[in-house]
Amino acid sequence: MAGRTVRAERADATRELILTAAERLFAERGVNAVSNRQVGEAAGQGNNTAVGYHFGTKADLVRAIVRRHAAPTEEIRRRLLAGIGDSTDVRDWVDCLVRPLPEYLGNLGGPTWFARFCAQAMTDPALQQIMLEESFASPSLQQCLDGLNRCLPDLPAEVRAERGEMARHLIVHMPAERERAVAENRATPRSHWDDAATGLADAVVGLWLAPVTPGRHR
Repeated sequence: MAGRTVRAERADATRELILTAAERLFAERGVNAVSNRQVGEAAGQGNNTAVGYHFGTKADLVRAIVRRHAAPTEEIRRRLLAGIGDSTDVRDWVDCLVRPLPEYLGNLGGPTWFARFCAQAMTDPALQQIMLEESFASPSLQQCLDGLNRCLPDLPAEVRAERGEMARHLIVHMPAERERAVAENRATPRSHWDDAATGLADAVVGLWLAPVTPGRHR
């Protein structure tokens, strides 16, 4: 029993090393530019098959990285949702959409790579599908989207879909740009993640509430 426990602990530790190394390399170089061998080397694994042994395909590894961060961001969003109840204010629902990732990254402190990893993964069609599947598996995210839709009953369906795509790009890529700037010690428009989330929420609210030009959305 003790021997199996030690082996399990070693396997868990190895998986964590691989996940950390993969997230960093994927964030900095792009998912398709990094091989399993490079991930294994960065994780200190002498066995070239270690990544495949522990995670399977690269798609499986990407999914594991996403799930590694899912619980804390979900907890933040649930807390925010509990604070707004049945609000009819678009801003409240947008805050619940926008703030979990920046708040989570701010809580981590030190160098982070998850925002850039997400942005990189979203540029690949196959990996984007994984990212979307994992995102929409979140009950709190679906609650946010439902609440936002209730606040915008007159927005045409095609405009709603278009602005949803625009908002997604902002929500994914703006934190990644800030994370990159912080990693490179470059100045950022906002000094803290909380302030960055406020600016991002301002922009997304403006996007959703912008006027619709008649006859131009078909």
